Amino acid sequence: MSPPLALLNKMFSNERKWQHLSPRVRRRRRRSQQRKLLKRFWCWIDTIDVLPKSRLGKAVVYARNQRATLNRIINNGSVDWSNNASERNMKTLVIGRKNWLFSTSQAGAKANAIWMTLIESAKANGVDPSAYLVYLLKNMPQLPTFANSADLEVYLPWNFKLKPKVISDIKQSVVA
Repeated sequence: MSPPLALLNKMFSNERKWQHLSPRVRRRRRRSQQRKLLKRFWCWIDTIDVLPKSRLGKAVVYARNQRATLNRIINNGSVDWSNNASERNMKTLVIGRKNWLFSTSQAGAKANAIWMTLIESAKANGVDPSAYLVYLLKNMPQLPTFANSADLEVYLPWNFKLKPKVISDIKQSVVA
């Protein structure tokens, strides 16, 4: 394994071990341990001589362009070391964009955006999207026309808490 790959693997390994820690503790660990590894990585990046158009050259240029951002993460324990979660969330939109070509109007595009926001918000909060949508569609029409924000807040995905039996009943009603 090459030295830079070993350094990157060690940094990601540390982050996996620390992901359950508070941002304050993660920041301390990053400052005490990751900073040294990152410094060694930047030394390697600064000394390597590569062809700019090669794959490695492009990776080195990308790393150099991200240097300031990555160095800032050392001092912020609330930011993830990797952008993998963001990439996964965007994947749904990228894969689906050709499927949404039928949105030939602004109203259709707005409707798609609303549905995708509901679905992705449910996923981000560990909620089954289909159960959540059925719950919204069954219960929200019962609200008054001009419901206040307190009445609507119970329908937000982070407040959605149904017992497994209720979720099972909702899924069965969707299939039926």
